[in-house]
Amino acid sequence: MHSLRLILSKFKYFAPVWVFSSLNFLIGTWVLYIPHVKEKLQLNDSEIGLALFCLALGVLLFIPTVPFLSRRIGIGRYTLIGVILFSIAFVFPLLVNSYMLLCVSLFVVGIFSGTTDVSMNAVVSEIEKKDSCNFMSAAHGFFSLGGALGAVLGSFLMPFFSNPGYHMMVMASFIVLTNLFLGKYYRGITEEPTIKQKSNYQLKTLKPLFAIAFIAFVIMSSEGAIEHWSTLYFVEVIEIAEKNLAGLGFIVFSTTMTIGRFFGDKVSEKIGSLKIIALGCFLGCLGYLGILLNNFIVTLIGFGVLGLGLSVIIPELFRIAGKTNGVKASVGISFVSGIGFTGFLLGPVVLGYISNAFNLKISFFVLLLLTILALSVSFIKLKRK
Repeated sequence: MHSLRLILSKFKYFAPVWVFSSLNFLIGTWVLYIPHVKEKLQLNDSEIGLALFCLALGVLLFIPTVPFLSRRIGIGRYTLIGVILFSIAFVFPLLVNSYMLLCVSLFVVGIFSGTTDVSMNAVVSEIEKKDSCNFMSAAHGFFSLGGALGAVLGSFLMPFFSNPGYHMMVMASFIVLTNLFLGKYYRGITEEPTIKQKSNYQLKTLKPLFAIAFIAFVIMSSEGAIEHWSTLYFVEVIEIAEKNLAGLGFIVFSTTMTIGRFFGDKVSEKIGSLKIIALGCFLGCLGYLGILLNNFIVTLIGFGVLGLGLSVIIPELFRIAGKTNGVKASVGISFVSGIGFTGFLLGPVVLGYISNAFNLKISFFVLLLLTILALSVSFIKLKRK
């Protein structure tokens, strides 16, 4: 909890962490309306998967631009610009009336989601190095907290909005205003140049990051699946009657993920990054087993265990990537998150087609198999170490 106290003690630490919460706050609102979008535009699961593919495609195509944006604009200044543009862009997917416009609007959301994600992680990594402190895991805890708050508040406010777009406008306005106020505390942060700039982009230099990039691929596939498919899982598989309760799985997942990330930094200091990654993958496997049992209570518990397990993995992967010798934080994190977002890109599409061909339960079984594979890779890394 030391990292949590650090964040809450000074705006210097809280301000960049609030960007983490901001992104997922809007995502938590968006996931509540995916069943609504599906019904309004009369889409099947594969079409929903393709629309989410467009979001992830925007993420993947523009992540490589972050090192350039860092040099030209500054990593802190772009973080502020990115979160504002992300907030504005996320209003449009709930306003459009055609499938084509839905795909285009989600692509634009993906552009600012991916670039802001990398830049905010680079900002935290730079602060950690300059101040000799650890709060990356807790920062990701605030990301999860934002998702839980967005889903809880969104579930409460849904009955008061006849048009989901107006709901998102209110949420986006809140995020823009708070970040305009807090942005002054991090917008001046820049990256320290490395000794050998050219080596940052050589494949040989990035070789130590390949294994963790693969784990990021698997874990981000799972995180994207839970964000975008958990509400439909409760509607189609669990067959929950009250639509406004369909977000319970995502709420429980985000809550336990938040708790895990708040304690993650301390646990990481004691047992090390690789052990905590392996432990997280193991808990993730147990969580998926609970989800697949199809009992409402057990499934909810499964989402909770899954959130706890996955909570610490991505922060630790980004911490490793941001501190790799001879590689700038934005470059290392761009590489790992780029591979990770490839999973986020392919995951919704593949899951959608699997669900369309079989059912959504089989899609979640595939995620279990991938998590088992990530667990195996983490054990191999531990043995080699």
